[in-house]
Parts: sequence; C-alpha cells; structure tokens
Amino acid sequence: MSSNEEAFTTPEAGQLADAVDALFEASLTAVPESGIAALLREIETSTRRLAALGHRLLVEVCERSIPQRVGAGSPVRYLEETLLLSHADAVARVKAAKQLGTWHDVGGQALDAVLAHTAKAQAAGEISADHARVIAKITDRIPNGVSREDREAAEQILVELARSATPDDLPKAGERIIAHLDPDGTLTDDTDRARMRGVVLGRQRADGMSPIKGEITPMLRALLDPVLAKLARPGMCNPDDPQSPWTADDSVTREQVEEAAARDNRSVAQRNHDALQAFLRPEMGPDNLGSHRGLPVSAIFTMSVAELDQAAGVVTTASGGTVSIPEALKLAEKALPVLALFDHQGMPLHLGRGKRLANAAQRLALIAAERGCTRPGCNAPATLAAVHHITEWAEGGTTDIENLTLACDHCHALVSDGPGGWRTVKLGGDSDFPGRTGWIAPTHINPTGIPRVNLRHHSKELITQARSRIRAREERDALRHRRWLATRAHAPVAAAF
Repeated sequence: MSSNEEAFTTPEAGQLADAVDALFEASLTAVPESGIAALLREIETSTRRLAALGHRLLVEVCERSIPQRVGAGSPVRYLEETLLLSHADAVARVKAAKQLGTWHDVGGQALDAVLAHTAKAQAAGEISADHARVIAKITDRIPNGVSREDREAAEQILVELARSATPDDLPKAGERIIAHLDPDGTLTDDTDRARMRGVVLGRQRADGMSPIKGEITPMLRALLDPVLAKLARPGMCNPDDPQSPWTADDSVTREQVEEAAARDNRSVAQRNHDALQAFLRPEMGPDNLGSHRGLPVSAIFTMSVAELDQAAGVVTTASGGTVSIPEALKLAEKALPVLALFDHQGMPLHLGRGKRLANAAQRLALIAAERGCTRPGCNAPATLAAVHHITEWAEGGTTDIENLTLACDHCHALVSDGPGGWRTVKLGGDSDFPGRTGWIAPTHINPTGIPRVNLRHHSKELITQARSRIRAREERDALRHRRWLATRAHAPVAAAF
C-alpha cells in the first residue's frame, strides 16, 4: 500500500474529527443537567450509527481482499494489526459485519443483510451494538426448522423491543419467542438440553485451585437459584468473617445478616462459591435451609391454567429463570400446589392483612403477578425482592395486596419524598397497565412525572407491545405511501416536444 493510500481520508471524516475536537474544547460547566442528558443521547446515537458505518467499511475490506493483499491473511488479523484491537474485539466486529453488513454477489448486486431489520435500526442510531449482538445470539438459537417468515418476524419483534428497552431485557423475550415458535418441543426439546448438560472439574493446579466449567439444564438452574439466593446473599457464609451466619435455619436474624453484609467485601462469584461450600457441608443439605424472605427455600413456578392444559411452552421461576412446562410439571408432582386467582390484567384479587408485614400467601401472590422488582429497568428477581408498601404503613397504608409490591433492597432504598427520590403509585383503570405498580422517577431522569412500569419480568407483554408498535409503524408507512401516490396522481405531466 502506498503512502498516499495510507494518508487518504474523506472530507466527511475530517468534519467528524473537527466536530469531536469542538466537543472536547467546549466547556460543560454551564450546561444544565437536562442538557448533559441530551448531549449524552446525541453522542450515543452517533456512536451507534458509526458502528453501522464500520460494517460498511469491513465489507469493503473483505470484498476487496485487502487482508490478503497486505499479508494479514484474514479480516480478523487485519483489524488486529491495523486498529490494534484485541482478538475478541476483532472477531466480534467481523461477525457483526457478516450479519449486519450489505454484501454483494459476484455481479455486484447488493444483498439483503442477514439481519436486515437489525441493520436498519442500528444505521438509524435506534439500537446499539450490544442490542444487535443480543438479537444475533437469540436468532442464532432459533431452530433451523422454523420458516424464514417466522424467523424474520421474530427478529422484527426483537428489534422493535430493543428501540425502547435495554439489551438485558431481550433474552427473556427471546426465550418466549423461541418457545412460541416451537411450542411442542419438536424442533428443540429438553432432550437436546439434556445432551448438552455437563459440569467439568479441571485438574487441580499446583496452588490447589481447580477450574470448573459446564452447562446446566433449566431444571438444575431452577433448583440452584433459591439456594444461592439465601446462602450467597451479602453477609452469609463468609469464611473471612467469624461473625458471619453459616446456619440456614430461621434462628439467624435479619439484623445479624445486615451487620455481616456491611463487612462483606466479596464478589458475587466468591459468594456463590462460599454458598455452595456451605450447602455441601454435612450439617446443611436441602432439609435444613429454613426460609428466605418468609417462604421456603425452594423453586417456585408460575403458570396459568391455560398453560397447564397445553403442557407446552415455558414458565418463569421466582429467581427469574425459565423452565419448560413439562419439566416444571415433573418437579411439581411431589410439590405443594397453590391456586391463586387474578383479574384480566394479571393482578391478584383482594388479599388483606391487619399487620405491617405481609404474610406468605401475599408474597406468593406478588411473585406470581410481578415476578420481580417492579422499578423500571431493574432485573432483580422475586427471590431478591422484599414486599414494599406503595402507601407507607406509617402514612396509613394497609397491608392489603392492592397496596403491596415487590422491590429489591437497592430500589426500595430509592423511595423517598426528597428531590432525588422515587415514588410509587398504583395505576388506575384508565392506564395501559391497570393495577400495576407505577414508579415516578426524579425529574432529572423523567421530567414528565409520568409513572412507568417495569416489564422486564413480563416478556409476553413486551412482545405484545412490540407487535403493536410494528403494526402502527406499518400503518403510518402505508398512509404516507398512499398520500405520496395521491400527490403523484394529481401532478402535472410535462409535455414532450
């Protein structure tokens, strides 16, 4: 490559560099908080669009065989050498370009991107590279037997959902979409998952440590999550703290755990390790786990009567995971079933109590209805959430199911009447989500003061909303096209001479 080729740049690239330089030189001290948020959003949109532009450039790199001409051998190696990227980053970029880039056939004809809806949304700055990666992972798991039309519809739903949700919201929706595409398990089933299961203990090293890796089935995950929710919580089973509670019975008070948690500096991975070690001790075991947040330490599944009749699809656990209904029914054969009645919006009917603390029945009803912390954007499952009074008990609020919701400890601490506090309300019948808990964010997050609900634990509703927005978008596009045709029909025709 000549020096002229290496130095070549476009005027647009120079303008981009000048704009970035101007932002660096600008003073931000006088910018209000709302302006900072607006600037962050604008930069994020531009960053997303630049990632899509990177796909175009990688298509050029590959189709011109540039790596082979300069001796790099492969696009991944070319990126590593040219941009000084890590191998993992280079691989991810090349993979993204293959799925989202516009490639050409031997005749130079442009081909549709593998994930055409995803590519279009990213090019518009509506979704991020992380959104695109998650969508690609989900669509890769769709069975090959699914038709092209259904596969494209699934991608379109995920993209529409990504426009108003975080990448962390997508996997659960993806699980439900895959379950819908293959409700009977004829394309992928628990046999396939059982074939992939396995836990491997590596050879013990000289320092005494042993690596562990593997994949566990949804059933094992459902059984393991409640154990970790209790024994791996901050303060529990800490080998570095002589005062840390190690027993699982209910003699351990909340105050003891909170005091130990304040001294706990372990990572989540370290707490999980210590919890498994405690669980496997001879004096522990499943029969001695006591209770966690007022309920037995066990897997809790929520399913409707219709799902029970169909015996197909997936159910959600209290810890936020999913298990196929046939597997859940196997576990339920020796379990204690609980029947709860809900209204048409999926909210429990009245269940009152004259004391401040909610009882086990109320907590079970909240787990079935809300499935996790209700603050928008929070992914804490029900096993990590406490029962919160929407109208505080001290302010006259009752311990009735209509005034109760689930909130994790972090989100619960955000509720206050101060200027930076969050507030909770029960949404009325005129709302899109009647009976749900609405959270009103501080003004620097949501200046409108409009209550928002958390749909992260309700993938079915997320998908329904996405489909509704897709239909509305298609109707708007069709209306604009009809208006355009009408203007063309009435346009004067130039005479030819």
